[in-house]
Amino acid sequence: MEFVEEVAQRPPLVLGVDPRPELHGPEPLAHIRRYTLELMEALAPKLAAVKFQAAFFEALGAQGFALMHELLVGARVLSLPVIVDAKRGDIGSTAEAYARAYLEAYPGSALTVNPYLGSDALEPFFKVARQSGGTVFVLVKTSNPGSGLFQDLKLEQGGRLYLAVADYLAQQAEQQRVGDWSRVAAVVGATYPAQVSEIRARLPHSLLLLPGLGAQGGQVLRGPGLLNSASRALYYPGEKADLETAIRRSEEYLQALTT
Repeated sequence: MEFVEEVAQRPPLVLGVDPRPELHGPEPLAHIRRYTLELMEALAPKLAAVKFQAAFFEALGAQGFALMHELLVGARVLSLPVIVDAKRGDIGSTAEAYARAYLEAYPGSALTVNPYLGSDALEPFFKVARQSGGTVFVLVKTSNPGSGLFQDLKLEQGGRLYLAVADYLAQQAEQQRVGDWSRVAAVVGATYPAQVSEIRARLPHSLLLLPGLGAQGGQVLRGPGLLNSASRALYYPGEKADLETAIRRSEEYLQALTT
């Protein structure tokens, strides 16, 4: 099934998995594996998707990178849609290789990408997403405080740089429609609610991934296709690996999102 079709049928909450080994005892990799599988199984009915932050697994070395791929498979076994948050962006054959590594290798999954190398760096991802039933989440307005340094730059013809990215994506999104939604999606920080509304108006058929819920200060944002993503606040509630508290936190978020 297409990623967008799966997600559209599910609650609008995304679990971000950003493992920190210092919170997992003397055998961190084994505990990260066990905790993440248990958490995904417990939260599966409450989630739109699981978002794996590739950097945190890469920082754990070869075994950590292998663990991420094992957990990707585990999520799919649980029928959970998967987003690989790797923010890839490169040109030509390198972009094609990144697209194969994640979108082709895991059909029906999603990948975050960086648009600032231009259209030829994005087209390989869009092409493989069409073939694999995947989705490409393109960075438009990111959640970090310093995002405005470049993303908010004013353009000579009017508007801001991030809006130019959104307008380009709107054209691509129409070519990748799957029913009500498109395989071309966007990342917009939940820390910028006004910009979420602004970008939604430009991308009416794109899913918007909204990172920053909880620890970064983002608030719940409701609306069709708005995927609220919580990482530390949900994966490590109370700054520790705590399955019961994570389940309660997910229920609190869902109540705020759906009532």
